[in-house]
This record gives sequence, structure tokens and C-alpha cells, in this order.
Amino acid sequence: MTQSEELIIQERISKAIYLVRNHKVMMDSELAEMYGVATKVLNQAVKRNIDRFPIDFMFQLSAEEWENLKSQFVTSSWGGRRVPPYVFTEQGIAMLSSVLNSPVAIQVNISIMRVFVATRKWAANYDDLLEKINEINQMQGEHNEHIKHIYQIIEAFVRPVLTERNPIGFKINSANDSST
Repeated sequence: MTQSEELIIQERISKAIYLVRNHKVMMDSELAEMYGVATKVLNQAVKRNIDRFPIDFMFQLSAEEWENLKSQFVTSSWGGRRVPPYVFTEQGIAMLSSVLNSPVAIQVNISIMRVFVATRKWAANYDDLLEKINEINQMQGEHNEHIKHIYQIIEAFVRPVLTERNPIGFKINSANDSST
């Protein structure tokens, strides 16, 4: 697989991760499509190995959660499901590789795990940035005055103050013009 193909797959995976009940999850139908199997086949494999999927690995959406999730999309490509979907956490997706043991499933799982790891790294960096911003905002006294002064200088460069000038050009002075 080329690097550009891997990036396309990872972007597709990133878009298929949802936050439900404070868990980052992926839906059974999207996972099945990525694995190249029918959703029914994926769910049957899970049910045959249900002991491998505790509630923190996989759970079924409530009807309200399912409606909320569907309403986030302008067009519905979900099809006509009779029951709300099952969703899998990162651990549940990792466990899927043991019940769907095909070359495609293994490669897809590797890609999914890479996306989850990248998401965690991004979130850690984001938290660090927020912490530093809060520290700057909490600084008092001379530092704030110094920053305010720097901001004023920058603003002066961006929006220079217009001063009144004498007009440029020839001006006829009617009081002095008595020669007519």
C-alpha cells in the first residue's frame, strides 16, 4: 500500500470515529464496510464470541443516540436498519481482529489503531497548548503590561495613526486675490 493510499484510508477512518457516552467509537456498519464483509456477518462473528466484547469494548446505541447520530448528517446513507447499531471502542476494534481473521481485517485494524494513536497524541498536544494559554492568561502585573505594550506597538504598525496634513497642491486665496 502506498503512503497516499494509507493517508486516504486514515482520513476515512478519522471521519468514522464518533464520540458516544464519552467513548470514541466506530459503528458496526462502517467497520464491516472497511473489512469487506456484510454488517450481519460482522455482528454474527461478534455474537459467536460475545465473551470477548464486554460493555467497555462494544455496546448498542439507544434509539435516541441513534437518532442524534443520524441527525448530524445532511444525507443519510445508513439504509433502513431495524435496530440501532452496535458501536466498538478502540479495544473492541482491536478484539475484532481476533474474530475476523482475514488479511483485509488485519490491515484495516492496523490502520484503525494508527488513527486512534494519532488522535491521542493530538489530544495530548492540545491539552498542553490549553494549559500554556491558561498560564499566560493568569499572569499578573508587569508581564501583562509588557504584552499590552507590545500589542499596542504591533497595532500601530498595522493601523498607522493618520495625522492632519496641509493639503498638497495649488490653492487660490480669495482674500489676497484683489487684482481682478
